[in-house]
Formats: sequence, structure tokens, C-alpha cells
Amino acid sequence: MTIESTKPQKFIFKTTCKASSGIVAAVTSFLSERGCYISELSQFDDQDSKHFFMRAVGYIESGESTLSDLKGEFPAIAEKFGMQWSLDAASTPCKVLIMVSKFDHCLDDLLYRLRKGELNMEVTAIVSNHKDLRSMAEREGIRFVHLPVTKENKEAQENALLDIVDETGSELVVLARYMQILSDNLCKKLSGRAINIHHSFLPGFKGAKPYHQAHTRGVKLIGATAHYVTSDLDEGPIIEQSVQPVDHTYSADALVAVGRDTETVALARAVKLHTEQRVFLDGNKTVIFK
Repeated sequence: MTIESTKPQKFIFKTTCKASSGIVAAVTSFLSERGCYISELSQFDDQDSKHFFMRAVGYIESGESTLSDLKGEFPAIAEKFGMQWSLDAASTPCKVLIMVSKFDHCLDDLLYRLRKGELNMEVTAIVSNHKDLRSMAEREGIRFVHLPVTKENKEAQENALLDIVDETGSELVVLARYMQILSDNLCKKLSGRAINIHHSFLPGFKGAKPYHQAHTRGVKLIGATAHYVTSDLDEGPIIEQSVQPVDHTYSADALVAVGRDTETVALARAVKLHTEQRVFLDGNKTVIFK
């Protein structure tokens, strides 16, 4: 038996449900009774939505239990509290499909972080409406799919994209400066599993009570914004934001360069948070355990 095979299996558990007493006790008791050690536990009770969120990281130390056993037995607990839940091996990479157009900085940054082991993901394909970044994909040995989009073929190309998502088993779609507006139908089908980077500060609040509006939208920072894609353009739940200071000495080109930095940082952080299963949707906000 190798040393590697004797290591206890690491898992990530996530759940959300209506807030009530006894949830934490039920989950931790369930895991403990089956030989699991919990190394990290985060929870949040949203007083506005009355929903409870919980993420636990642990190890199966007992040789008598497996991840399949836990998945098979936990539904009895989940049903009692009306939980939405998941339980996955922490080592399993998230399957990610990346969409691009002509700008390469976000794609290049994600691929660099992937090579360095910063992101636990498997890039299933790179899809683009242009051919400019084909060489970047092929250099990494990643499948490149060219789906040019026009007004006449938009629906057909979006259906082709969904076919690729299904074929590859992609769990997340990342719009790394993909310069096409997705249809309402595609946004709905990718709800909660498509991240976009917006090259500006989002959102902007007009009228009375701007801070109340900011609270409702779950603002994290002011800067380039990574958010989940929804049919409301650039209004999806915010995952991560990045900011850098500028002043009157910055030329337009210098501002563009700063913008590239904020975009790559915000997008990479958002992808990392999602692939590590740290993000929960809470209406039009997110709950994130960092």
C-alpha cells in the first residue's frame, strides 16, 4: 500500500436551508458518528432572507465509511431540515469552460494560475467568437472551439455552446472578456454556473438610500466586478471586486493597463472561490466563506 493511498479522504460539505435550531448539531453529529474529522466550519444566518448557510471541510478518518456512504445516508438529515446540499471530494477539479473574444489578459492569467496549481480546475474547452486566441489554447493543449456569432445565427451558436457544456460535463462557464451579450434563455440555463468579469465598477446606485441599495446588492468592493451571469445585464450577484488607485497623472492607456490588472485579479479570485465551493447564492446577493 502506498503512502498516498493511506491519506484520509478530504471532502467539502455545503448546505443551505431555512434557518432553524439544530442544524449545526445534526450535521456535525452525523459526520462525527461516521468517523469524520471537521477541520474547517463556517456558517451564516441571513436575518433578511431567513436562510442559513454552512460549509464544512473535513476528512474521512474511519476506514468503515466512504464518501458514497455519507452521500447515501445524509438525505435523511437533509429532508428533516429541507436542505439543499452537496458533498464532494475536495481533490476533484471543477470542470470549467472558458469563453473569450479578442482580449487575452484574463485568459492568460487563468491559465498561468492553473499551471502554478492555484486553481483546482480542469479546462474542458475554450470557446470564442473569434480566432485570435486559438494559438494560446493550443499551446496549452486545450480544445479550442470557434463559434462566430451574428444576429442571424446567435440562437444556433448558443445551442451549440450548450451542447459543448453538456458533452464536456462542464460545471462552470467563465466569460473571460467574452464580448457578446448572452440571451435570456442561455442565462437561465447557466444560472449560478456562469461567471462574467465586468470592466467597470458595479453596480451604480441612483436615487435615495444608496447604502441600502448597496446592502441589498451585496457589494464587496468598488472596482472591476466579477459576478454571476443573469438575464439582467451586469446585474448578477457579485462574487468579487478589485480596486486600484489612480490620479490625474494617468493617461488613457495607463488607465487601460490598470483596468487589465483589476479585471484579472477579480476574475481569478471569483473563479477560485467558486471552484473551492465557497460561494452561496442568496437571492441577488452572495454569501462567501473565505
